[in-house]
Amino acid sequence: MWIDQKLCTGDGLCVQYAPEVFEFDVDGLAYVKDEAGDLKLAPGVRVDVPASLRLDVIDSAKECPGNCIHVTRASDGKPVAGPEA
Repeated sequence: MWIDQKLCTGDGLCVQYAPEVFEFDVDGLAYVKDEAGDLKLAPGVRVDVPASLRLDVIDSAKECPGNCIHVTRASDGKPVAGPEA
């Protein structure tokens, strides 16, 4: 899972759905956090999503007004939610 910050509108729905996975930085855009809770600021950084949060992340991707959250299946890279799904 990763976020395309170029498309992020900063609405915050992702942070509301899954604050354990998403967080805003000082630039007002959403970024992903790894399982340790460390914010990943490099563009296109991918993180694994804990099983208990997968549905929340998928809902975030579906509701995102910027259509910038990319959720892919780890086993084969197939898009599950987001602009390519």
